[in-house]
Amino acid sequence: MTLLSFSLGDVFKSSFLESVTEFSVVDTLIGMLFALVIGLFIFVIYKKTFSGIMYSTGFAMSLIGLALVTTLVIMAVTSNVVLSLGMVGALSIVRFRAAIKEPMEIVFLFWSLAVGIVIGAGMIPLAVIGSVIIGLILVLFVNRRFHGTIPYILIVNCANAAAEESAMKVIKDSVSKYIIKSKTVNASGIELTAEIRVKDDSTDFVNRVNATEGVSGATLVTFNGEYTA
Repeated sequence: MTLLSFSLGDVFKSSFLESVTEFSVVDTLIGMLFALVIGLFIFVIYKKTFSGIMYSTGFAMSLIGLALVTTLVIMAVTSNVVLSLGMVGALSIVRFRAAIKEPMEIVFLFWSLAVGIVIGAGMIPLAVIGSVIIGLILVLFVNRRFHGTIPYILIVNCANAAAEESAMKVIKDSVSKYIIKSKTVNASGIELTAEIRVKDDSTDFVNRVNATEGVSGATLVTFNGEYTA
């Protein structure tokens, strides 16, 4: 009966270990350091430009980790052709099922990935300059009030048509612009939903709408652009 046995020397003589390409520890540390710094920069820009409903610290931290992990993977891939082919096959079977709540989150995810790819490929100046340009553009244009005022959604509950008419008169006289988004009529009354733009950021008119005879309630919420009638 023949038994298979391996010595420690056989392990080190393995063709697998011999195929591993030499890499520079200094270059690896420099690349990971730049990935960390730019990842932190992306983290700050995301926090500064966030305009969603609920800020996620976990997603923000994942941007830093994504830049670091991608840098490490690309460094390994660029050092060995055989490894690069195996990496493509391995990643092709991976499925990510993370819910994207805000469209801008996709931008930050691709930004972190791009930084990791560029730094891993050794083009650190490109990653630095490109990230600075992207960050400045996002800070300048994201959350900027292109229409001069913040859009709101106003929901008014009216008992009858007369109350609806009175409430609409107050709204028309108090806001700079309004658009009826939906109107629901049932046995309990009428519910109006309108997108409005207030004058001088004042919301005191909501109190007057609520005080209108026949109006049972008035709710004002910030409009984030995702309302569907």
